[in-house]
Amino acid sequence: MQILDHGAVNGVTGSCHQLIVDANNSLLVDCGLFQGAETSGRGDDDLLSIEFDISTVQALLVTHCHIDHVGRLPYLLAAGFSGPIIATEATAALLPMVIEDALKVGVTRNQSIIKACLARLKGQLIAVPYKQWFEVTLKGASRTKVKFQPAGHILGSAYIEIDVKAKSNVKGEEQTAKRVVFSGDLGATYSPLLASPKSPYKADVVVIESTYGDKNHQGRRERAKSLEKVLIKAISDNGVVIIPAFSIGRTQELLYELEQITAKAKFKKLADIEVIVDSPMAAKFTEHYQYFQSLWDAEAKRRVKQGRQPLNFESLYTVDTHQEHMQVVEYLANRSKPAIVIAASRMCSGGRVVNYLKRFISEPTADVLFVGYQAKGTLGREIQQYGPSGGYVFIDGEKLIVNAGVHTISGYSAHADQSNLVNFIKRIRKGPEKVIIVHGDDDAKHALKVKLMELDDRLVVTIP
Repeated sequence: MQILDHGAVNGVTGSCHQLIVDANNSLLVDCGLFQGAETSGRGDDDLLSIEFDISTVQALLVTHCHIDHVGRLPYLLAAGFSGPIIATEATAALLPMVIEDALKVGVTRNQSIIKACLARLKGQLIAVPYKQWFEVTLKGASRTKVKFQPAGHILGSAYIEIDVKAKSNVKGEEQTAKRVVFSGDLGATYSPLLASPKSPYKADVVVIESTYGDKNHQGRRERAKSLEKVLIKAISDNGVVIIPAFSIGRTQELLYELEQITAKAKFKKLADIEVIVDSPMAAKFTEHYQYFQSLWDAEAKRRVKQGRQPLNFESLYTVDTHQEHMQVVEYLANRSKPAIVIAASRMCSGGRVVNYLKRFISEPTADVLFVGYQAKGTLGREIQQYGPSGGYVFIDGEKLIVNAGVHTISGYSAHADQSNLVNFIKRIRKGPEKVIIVHGDDDAKHALKVKLMELDDRLVVTIP
């Protein structure tokens, strides 16, 4: 058995890992898009094409439908992959929308090509429930089964347990079954809406993400206070708060927290502050979050029973068309009251948030609030790095001084922090022999490695 990494090795994007079962069989876990600095010096063909051998791949297992985990899926299909694409029920519902949007933005506007790709995808997609073993058909005598467990990252997200019972290539003898766990992206403890992930009972090998392997998040109470503080500043100077966020996951968590803050606000202006979600995708995903309320945590379900609508409150507005988007930018530029804008994309590398940043980043009354990881080489990372010192950034070739306030609240990241990641490994009852650290910058991976090696000096911890 062997694990080959085809992404998320030199950074946090492009997740794609191949579990080699035997000479004739392998499984692929995720097939994500590269972003940020990880695209530097590489052409589209190098970034998008499937350059590894897929002849033995019997199934694609999808941990969740963020673009850095599924963005190369159309290219996998184009390369000839015709096997099952296995995901949780919620991920299977969201995935076609994500792929359709990715095709429109980065590949083609040709509707016949898009429809053909989506038809292929839907024909190969298999939705499975959480916590149930599913057998994947292999060639020959080897056997494998998979189980999707709640990861608490976004709706439908999962870490995947894979039981492998392979036949020896030499004598054809059956080898001892091994259990391999792929973490995908793990959610942070006490995040809004979704329950925190629980560690598996056993594992022989764990492939674990390390996005925040060198950091610990603020507690939920502290981050809520930090968010409220930014909002109060916006009210005091009638400013715009711009929040770049993923359409799936971060947006819904923010809406949940904003509903709580405004519902309990002592100041009328805070209770009435406009919250604008400028992303048709986010609006669609929010509908799915509401449909899958059975996956919400106990706190969120209690709020619904109390008659509250955590994702659809009175001061919430959604923006649909591009024309409406441009009108909102202009409206806010000439406003006389504060507003919060949540817009894609979360790393500011494209999407509607760029127009807001271009218009407001030089205004001292504005604030830019980061609630998620900003990869190296992205506009978001540059604003984080140079904004607090009054530096400048280039947006669409224009040099703009950052006069807006720049804030980062890591507690709203949908990723587990260092303590969460260590506990995920620590709490595996029958712990692993080996942990492979992926999906992180070098500092984060090495810091996590040190912490994991402190758990047990017999544990083998590697970084590909």
